[in-house]
Formats: sequence, structure tokens, C-alpha cells
Amino acid sequence: MGLLVLGSFGQSWTNTLLPTGVTGHWYAELWQDPSFRKAFGNSLVVALSACAIDALLALPLAYALYHGARRGGGMAARLVSAMPVAVPAITLGFGYLLVFNTDALPWLGSTPLLVAAHAIATLPYLTNALLTDLRHLGLERLEQAAATLGAGEWQRFTGIVLPSLRQSLLSGLVMVAALSIGEFNFSNLLAGFQNRTYPVVLLQAFYGATGFACAATVVLLLLAGIAALLSSTVFRKSP
Repeated sequence: MGLLVLGSFGQSWTNTLLPTGVTGHWYAELWQDPSFRKAFGNSLVVALSACAIDALLALPLAYALYHGARRGGGMAARLVSAMPVAVPAITLGFGYLLVFNTDALPWLGSTPLLVAAHAIATLPYLTNALLTDLRHLGLERLEQAAATLGAGEWQRFTGIVLPSLRQSLLSGLVMVAALSIGEFNFSNLLAGFQNRTYPVVLLQAFYGATGFACAATVVLLLLAGIAALLSSTVFRKSP
């Protein structure tokens, strides 16, 4: 990463250990490149859309898995935890490529398919974060007390569970956004020319000037670093 930062400010880097010269025009050129600006916007749209979908799905899913595990159905929770490892993103990408490149489902290259793929790939990470928090909080006593006072399941979920999961939900969504913005494998397979994400366009930069490619990569690293900082500090310290 240090070499990438050096290369992004180097005037030239050809057949030498370190770049020569100092310049900032690679970042100016990156900002002026319309394809990178559009790809950056596409990545933000896809990431924010995936966050919204995951928030709607992960909260009830984690809640159901938590209570299912307490009733002896822990296998479902373990399957969700293992999904990111057991089903790699590139495997999902090839599956989407086969299913959605047909006359019946001609959605390959569309933004909705890309958003759905990102949401499905990142959903286990957010669900696991919420499940872990539910296990440590031990909300069953509060829920039982609320139930004895006549609160229904929906009232217990919205009045006890949701406020208690606020911090883990926020930090988990930041993690989802970081994973989505940096995802390349199935994005490269599914994205059309008009909705390419930032990592997909970034690959093309390495066929040109080294300094430009380094600057484009540093921007992606900064986004990931900021997301990690927010996830590990700011939201964890929120009241």
C-alpha cells in the first residue's frame, strides 16, 4: 500500500524500484476522467442500495435465527455464518451469468441484477453481526417481561430489539458498503458497459500509466479505510 501511495505521486515509474519525480496531476487526471467519475457514482448507488436491502432482510432474519437457535435450530444460524466461505463470490457470479443470460430472464448487465447480487453476497456479513450482538445482549428476559405486560411480537421487536441493535446495525451497514464498493469478482461478470463499478474500471487503468493506476487504487483504499474506521470507532462509541 505504501508503494501505491508513492506511485500515485510519482512522475514516472518504469523499470525502477521507486518512482521518480513528484507530481499530483494523476489525481487531477483521475477526477477529470468521466468513466471513473461515472463508475464511482455507480459503485455508491449499488452499495447504498445493497445496504437498504440488507437492512430490511437482515434484521428479521437475524431475529428469527436467534430464536430458532434457542429452540434447537442452530443449524440454520451456522449455515448463514458459513455462507461467505462456502459460496465464494465468483461462484455466485457464474451462477447469475448462467441464469440471467437467457431469453426468459435477460437481465445480465442490468443495474437491478447487480444490486441484487451485491445484496445477496453481503447479507450474511450483516446477519452475522446482528446475530452476534443478539447473543451477547441476552434480550430474552426483556422480551419475556414485555410479553407478560401484553406486548405482541411486533411490539417487542420494534420496542426492544431494534433499539438494542442500533450500533451493530450501523457498523454492519458500513461494512456492507465497504465490501460492496470493493467487490470485483462478480461485478466484472455482471456489470454492463453503462453500469460498471469502480473496481471494474480500475482494472483497465493498469493497462495505461502506472501513476494513474496507483492514484485510482489509492482512492479505493481510502474509501475502505474510512469505512473501517467508522465501523470500528465512531459507531461503536455512539450512545
